[in-house]
Amino acid sequence: MAEAYLVDAVRTPVGRRGGGLAGVHPADLGAHVLRELVRRTGIDPAAVDDVVFGCVDAVGAQAGNLGRTAWLAAGLPEQVPGVTVDRQCGSSQQAVHFAAQAVLSGTADLVVAGGAQNMSAIPISSAMTLGSGLGFPEPFRGSAGWTARYGTQEISQFRGAELIAQRWGLSREVMEQYAVRSHERALAARRDGMFDREIVALNGVARDEGPREPDWDKIRSLPPLRPGGRLTAAMASQISDGAAALLVASERALSTHNLVPRARLHHISARGADPVLMLTGPIPATEYALARAGMSIGDIDLVEINEAFAPVVLAWLAETGADPDRVNPVGGAIALGHPLGATGARLMTTLLNQLERTGGRYGLQTMCEGGGTANVTIVERMS
Repeated sequence: MAEAYLVDAVRTPVGRRGGGLAGVHPADLGAHVLRELVRRTGIDPAAVDDVVFGCVDAVGAQAGNLGRTAWLAAGLPEQVPGVTVDRQCGSSQQAVHFAAQAVLSGTADLVVAGGAQNMSAIPISSAMTLGSGLGFPEPFRGSAGWTARYGTQEISQFRGAELIAQRWGLSREVMEQYAVRSHERALAARRDGMFDREIVALNGVARDEGPREPDWDKIRSLPPLRPGGRLTAAMASQISDGAAALLVASERALSTHNLVPRARLHHISARGADPVLMLTGPIPATEYALARAGMSIGDIDLVEINEAFAPVVLAWLAETGADPDRVNPVGGAIALGHPLGATGARLMTTLLNQLERTGGRYGLQTMCEGGGTANVTIVERMS
């Protein structure tokens, strides 16, 4: 049976909006981690079969197939192709899945997967607003089929997060406590050097810029994101800049290139859910993945679930029964930031390193995505 392995993974620090990475071109963000991945693995870059990169809002500097331009900006061989994937927040996790599927099918032996995003330069939803500025309707507007099925109600991640908080009975206080815990965990991990191995400094930035000491007075004073709502900015992921990349290899490539894998991709899948709630996808996706893998949540040693908003993780915890101490143990996107197209690969990089640090065997990664989908990856540590 064919297998797909993770040989290595690397990421930039996650920069805050307007922070130390704000002025770095998206192709150069990607190029930085690609060069470092090649250096760390010692591979001949000409042996890479493809580069699969995630990016959301592929307009302006992020347009033109970022996976290809980042590889070329890194000074790497022209004969290696590249492609860019948009599965919203899960784009670079899907890039890992596509890379693994190429290896598992036998059509490729070495594939680089990753993603890059500069949200400081290209604000979230730029692709949607650009289209409307040119006279085209925004997504979910003007489609007869969509309107017949879902009506004309608002479709947004902010509404979805608010609906989740209401449906699962999550109070503002509970969600604030979760957000504070994310910052506390991230600060402790940064202080103890838990991210050092996975980060390659860039532009004078050597550590994640997002985590900060919680200020309860400020947190409690924040207005809700929506009138009468429960969510505030403190419970949401941070707008960020960054990049990450991983090398996915076949068993033949391990032997041919004398590579030592750090993990095996045990399971990959994606599922869909209600696009109005939008952010509940990780719940059925996790159930499906565990069933397909013949596992239970108790078999999973560590979980990385993207903290798009606090209620996403809290609802997932309530439905899966996962141990909160095993979930996002070094903080999540509320503290560390969420550079959309890079976050999936960043989470995988962090999960790999934390499995090795703790000695855990299995790690599970999942994240909610625009349109109501979610990816799940289960990896087995090997080193």
